[in-house]
Amino acid sequence: MKPQRMGILYPGAMGISIAASAQNNGHQVYWASEGRSSATRERAAKFGLHDTGTLAALSAECSIVVSVCPPHAAEDVANKVLTCGFNGIFVDANAISPERTIRIGQMMAEAGVSFVDGGIIGEPAWKPNTTCLYLAGLRAADIAACFSAGPLATQVLGATIGKASALKMCFAAYTKGTVALLSAILATAESLGVRDALLQQWKHDDPNFAENVYKRVRAVTAKAWRFSGEMEEISSTFRDAGLPGEFHAAAAIIYRRLAQFKDSGTPPPIEEVLGALLQTVNVSSR
Repeated sequence: MKPQRMGILYPGAMGISIAASAQNNGHQVYWASEGRSSATRERAAKFGLHDTGTLAALSAECSIVVSVCPPHAAEDVANKVLTCGFNGIFVDANAISPERTIRIGQMMAEAGVSFVDGGIIGEPAWKPNTTCLYLAGLRAADIAACFSAGPLATQVLGATIGKASALKMCFAAYTKGTVALLSAILATAESLGVRDALLQQWKHDDPNFAENVYKRVRAVTAKAWRFSGEMEEISSTFRDAGLPGEFHAAAAIIYRRLAQFKDSGTPPPIEEVLGALLQTVNVSSR
């Protein structure tokens, strides 16, 4: 695909890495600073993103818009882009259920906007072969071509809207769902006075398992505020597929209890994590 003007909504930790991969392919990347935080502004400036100021200006300037926002905001961002008169290719790369993705796609189609369903698996895409943007839709191959130079990898799953979101939901159901389960197990063991005994049993079965659990549970805290919404989306996905959604609904509660660690510079001690899970301490002042 020839160089395009691509808008990123918004350049958070993941969004800025997607912007960088687009730049590697020669595309000009834009964003809208209105209402955004100083941290986001600094991030965008560091990577030379063009600031249109407003979403209306971005929608008029860009032929492609990629939405990378917290799950709860997906429809709001899509609606605002449509309200601004955008008529290019809209990529929803958010962690939302296939049903929500389909609804957004239908809304875009009714407005004459090309829609691509996206699902990101992996950490922010700074290294090759670590992060993949799965894509579905009639223009999915065009979007994949925008990132051919990497390091973000892409894979087209076909033309059916919802496939990329479905894969994201199923994958995160295990990866992030497992950490929520381990967090709940540790907190329960702490409450019942058997945490040390549990750790010893884990070490007996696998010498590295207990240490890895601690690392995973502590590391997830900074992103827990965002993962709670994703767990709710997975719960909805399971129910739509005819399966119980209660496990991931409970995982959402676990992550909400850890939301107070948002943007913490270093992983908190495990005692603080357990205190937050058991709601015996509040460490929001960290």
